[in-house]
Amino acid sequence: MVRFLELDVRTARIVHGYDEHNREIVEEVNDPEYMTKLITVERIQSISEQYVLVTGSHGRIMYWEYRDSMAALRDRLEKAGLILP
Repeated sequence: MVRFLELDVRTARIVHGYDEHNREIVEEVNDPEYMTKLITVERIQSISEQYVLVTGSHGRIMYWEYRDSMAALRDRLEKAGLILP
């Protein structure tokens, strides 16, 4: 079963890979507007106070800023049974 999480997010950064010195190739996006997205839980790599780190197409990873607090987001995930005790 595919599980989705609805979040208001805006793209902050996109990591396109690594250069010959193993440094991330980062595109700073800083979208001005939040948009509501349904995100498959499997795309989420980590959640911090500021960002949800998600996988994208072509091996990219994206840092999305989100509107909720981390505590509120954790509570939603816990109630949905998506966080292990």
